[in-house]
Amino acid sequence: MHVLLFDIDGTLIRSGGAGKAAMEGGLTKAFGITEIQDVVPYGGRTDEAIVRDLLRVHGIEVTPENIVKLQQAYQNALQETLHSQRGEVCRGILELMPRLTSSNTVTLGLLTGNVRSGAERKLLHYNLWHYFPFGGFADDTHDRSEVARRAVREAEKHLGREVERNRVWVIGDTPHDVKCARDVNARAVAVGTGWHSMEELAASNPDFLVEDLSQATELLRAWGIH
Repeated sequence: MHVLLFDIDGTLIRSGGAGKAAMEGGLTKAFGITEIQDVVPYGGRTDEAIVRDLLRVHGIEVTPENIVKLQQAYQNALQETLHSQRGEVCRGILELMPRLTSSNTVTLGLLTGNVRSGAERKLLHYNLWHYFPFGGFADDTHDRSEVARRAVREAEKHLGREVERNRVWVIGDTPHDVKCARDVNARAVAVGTGWHSMEELAASNPDFLVEDLSQATELLRAWGIH
């Protein structure tokens, strides 16, 4: 059994900037910040890491209370921004998901920098949440590698047994995803549907590199799906 752990933003969906808009709207709502400093990177990072940087950049003390305050404001704004921003499911996903879920050689999970409630909101909006019975989420951590370890533990809990690390696959659109695959001795699939060039992704040395998941023939073969 292969365990396939999917990133969300840039891999399964492109939300049209809904997450960023919700985070910046939350900053305004919670702290009255009206001039947003657009210098914080979002791709491949946990919600808490982004929150910490946003607070720091805008001169707000990074305390547990302020982290929670901004995270809650973000969650409150996210549903609205998902509807107002023009997003899409990434190419190949709608065709691939039913094929994977009907196979007895793979099981699907999530490995995402989103907190669980944010992941659920996003994937419910795009009608993808039901494909993923478990996942590693970034609640209470800013360390993406810890999220990867959580995802593996959840996979083992879901399957009721230990999984061999060479049968765990992390599928994502950033070099961060490749790194966290390496941190748990998993295999890495880099997908060019996010904001990194194919050259940048290739430099991170993934096991597989595809422009999008409509080009999954070789991967399907590796996962025992014919």
